[in-house]
Amino acid sequence: MEGITKKQKLSTLDQLKEITVVVADTGDFEAMKLYKPTDATTNPSLLLSAAKMDQYNHILKEAINYGSKVGNTVNEKVQEAIDYLGVLFGCEILKIIPGRVSTEIDARLSFDTKKSVAKALKLIQLYEQMGIQKERVLIKIASTWEGIQAAKILEEKHNIHCNLTLLFSFTQAVACAEAGVTLISPFVGRILDWYVANTNTKSFEPEKDPGVISVTQIYNYYKKYDYKTVVMGASFRNIGEIKALAGCDYLTIGPALLKDLEDDDEPISEQLSIKSAKSTDIEKINIDEAKFRWLLNEDAMATEKLSEGIRKFAQDSKKLEDMIKKYINSA
Repeated sequence: MEGITKKQKLSTLDQLKEITVVVADTGDFEAMKLYKPTDATTNPSLLLSAAKMDQYNHILKEAINYGSKVGNTVNEKVQEAIDYLGVLFGCEILKIIPGRVSTEIDARLSFDTKKSVAKALKLIQLYEQMGIQKERVLIKIASTWEGIQAAKILEEKHNIHCNLTLLFSFTQAVACAEAGVTLISPFVGRILDWYVANTNTKSFEPEKDPGVISVTQIYNYYKKYDYKTVVMGASFRNIGEIKALAGCDYLTIGPALLKDLEDDDEPISEQLSIKSAKSTDIEKINIDEAKFRWLLNEDAMATEKLSEGIRKFAQDSKKLEDMIKKYINSA
């Protein structure tokens, strides 16, 4: 009885940590220190936001100094600075968390397998120069066909672990599993956004949330057929979605929702489990390039959200470039 009372006093966040690995979806070091996630993930939008904050100005300056020394032309200096900035943030994050950090390659390489591999190798080399082993880094790549093939090469030939992001469909998830990638990040909230914008239903109960249903299907498929790829639900709009996916391998959560979970003490229970996944009636499929492209094309939500996500990350990368270019030109 005493144990039950103690359990009920745990915050919902602490309860969640007992059944799911919690990852911080932020570039803010203070939020990581406060909520103590296992892993952390960043993207171009978070990096841009962090680079604008006064408390991280010294990191930005260090990256710009590095780029200015290594690059020849202004554009080369900018690119070197951006790569270095992402790795510097990653190194700072790894001082706080016990697990791994995800570092994203430029979204504008999303349709170029060869350049994606080259960029990933460069980022890992920078980490290793700073004393960080590649086992503590996940290279984050968009879940296009080309991105998935880049991840397959990195995993198989270089033993570099990858996080496939901007994932909105079962098709993308199956292709990632067959490629042997380490981890996928299906975007729960952005799936919900599409259905709210494009259907007559404007609100969904957590168990009927299209994003929750999508991640549940992917999780059950992976566990039923013994794929090792980790499922990390991402991009949440409310804590109801998070609670409905309790038991998922990983969940990456932004600071605002981490606070809501910390302030909540409602008991939660495991919604996803290997045992329940094994009993599901779901057919095994195989995905080649033609099938991938066709099935993705037939999924309007996934096609639109993938394209939109790549464009948005590319725009934020361009903004970061422009910001750094101004610093370099004014030096």
